[in-house]
Amino acid sequence: MQNENLTIMNCHHCGFESEKNITTYTIDLGEVLVVIRRVPCYQCEHCGEIVYDADVFSNIEKIVNAAKTLKQEISIVDYKNVA
Repeated sequence: MQNENLTIMNCHHCGFESEKNITTYTIDLGEVLVVIRRVPCYQCEHCGEIVYDADVFSNIEKIVNAAKTLKQEISIVDYKNVA
């Protein structure tokens, strides 16, 4: 797990610096399109690679699993309201 206070890390893809940022996570599950807005991440300044820490990714999985049960074609969720 990464340190919550860390604001800069090296990109796993290219080695340049990645900084804390906010992104939109989208996944198409076939029957439902899930869009999660305002997700905390680390994003590389050089290549744009996005990495989530373990806690954030765990929350993303929970949100996606909950969206599957809603039987909606599109589910748009604000991360800060549900995580």
